[in-house]
Amino acid sequence: MSDFDPKAFFGALFEAAVAAADPAVVLPRFLPDRPKGRTVVIGAGKGAAQMAQALEAHWPGPLEGLVVTRYGYAAPCRHVAVHEAAHPVPDAAGLEGARRLMDLVSGLGEDDLVIALICGGGSALLPAPPSGMTLDDEIAVNTALLASGAPISAMNTVRKHLSRIKGGRLAALAAPAQVVTLVVSDIPGDVPALVSSGPTVPDASTRHEALEIVRAFGLDLPSAALRHLHSPAADAPRPDDPAFARNDVHVIASAAVSLEAAAQRARDFGIEAAILSDAIEGEAREIARMHGAIAREVALRERPFAKPVVLLSGGETTVTLRGKGKGGRNTEFLLSLALAIEGVAGIDAFAADTDGIDGSEDNAGAFADASSTARMRAAGLDPKALLAANDAWTAFEAVDDLYAPGPTGTNVNDLRAILIR
Repeated sequence: MSDFDPKAFFGALFEAAVAAADPAVVLPRFLPDRPKGRTVVIGAGKGAAQMAQALEAHWPGPLEGLVVTRYGYAAPCRHVAVHEAAHPVPDAAGLEGARRLMDLVSGLGEDDLVIALICGGGSALLPAPPSGMTLDDEIAVNTALLASGAPISAMNTVRKHLSRIKGGRLAALAAPAQVVTLVVSDIPGDVPALVSSGPTVPDASTRHEALEIVRAFGLDLPSAALRHLHSPAADAPRPDDPAFARNDVHVIASAAVSLEAAAQRARDFGIEAAILSDAIEGEAREIARMHGAIAREVALRERPFAKPVVLLSGGETTVTLRGKGKGGRNTEFLLSLALAIEGVAGIDAFAADTDGIDGSEDNAGAFADASSTARMRAAGLDPKALLAANDAWTAFEAVDDLYAPGPTGTNVNDLRAILIR
């Protein structure tokens, strides 16, 4: 494997994972029958425009609608309007998009059909604060959640009890029309009600659970948000509400399927693949140390896997903000991993978000190997100090190891790959 290019290998795995979640490929077989009445398309998420584009290409009749996506993630659609808003922190454009979606589904009849296209990112893209809260309050809630280190499931439980659109409320507004929700899941465990905080999919969580999450993670929320959580008005509709009786939900793409595709692509290279899990959660730097320990065990003792092998995992780690650096959970994972595998020859690693963006910069993730930390020090940087400051982007930018494929049009969470040769 002397002429082997790890970066090209990891890029091929990433492309295979993304292709397995491409809406143009996976969405058509889940389309419902054409209704007697109108077909209204709604949607939210970083791949919502691409999902709408795929739907338009295969729908046999007239349709109309609106999807909300992140700035820069739009795709041309003929009949479905595409509205862009901010992510990961909400803005006024998102507020307007949420209002337009609620107006669009109001007043429909039982012969009408709503097709909801939901993927990761919709929680921030659809701010709709309840009575007594403002957009600034919702922004403050979102900022506190992002800095807390809470898992995505916990964050979305809080979000859906502080909203007029999340937690199934958008689907309830559409009744008595049937709502068919097609989900590209970025949630560990693929619970559709948690993807984008479930605007069209209710769950059984309560405001009391949301309050317990606030206490457990020490969230500093605006007083208006706390007042709302203590009020019965925060209760979301229950799954057994008659408004949802005719609704259907389908998870059309997930991390599990994408990891299998990446594993098969690795085998095409002649390298065995081991999928550790598609639902890993936890602090990014801690998860990295666990992955690093396994990689060292394989590299030095060939257990529990024989070399060469690529270790694959998915899910969504979290970052508790301690500093003010740049970078997302994948670059933080890799910087911690680079420190864990320092000096152990034959280990290369990669981590990236399948939507093409990791955190607030324009990279999806980065590459690392046993020499990464030494190269960072040669560039005048202290990798341990950068990790402490949540500044992994600066570390990998200095050694030209960022990975920036651009927006992918889908989102099935993170892809982590560690190659031991």
